Amino acid sequence: MTHPLGTPPAPQRTPLGAEEKVRAEAGFVPLVAEHLAASGRFRVSADTPELVELFQRVARRVGDMLQRPVVSYANGRYMVITFGQEEASSVAVVTQSDR
Repeated sequence: MTHPLGTPPAPQRTPLGAEEKVRAEAGFVPLVAEHLAASGRFRVSADTPELVELFQRVARRVGDMLQRPVVSYANGRYMVITFGQEEASSVAVVTQSDR
């Protein structure tokens, strides 16, 4: 495929190896956990199925680590990891009981 003059070709991605996936997952878990604890939400660019799978595994490990329900969703461009709906329900129940 030819590219118009002055237009660089799109970069080609090399899939992560098995060891790289393990290291990436281990490295992202504390980062995502820290962001969730601070703001309740973590957003990352995840525009390939490989990245979506990686961050879904990260989300599961963070939920286990924090012992709280964590959900992740992707739209083909970004992935968001946040606390699960059960947390919002328990907060609403506490708020209603205080009245």
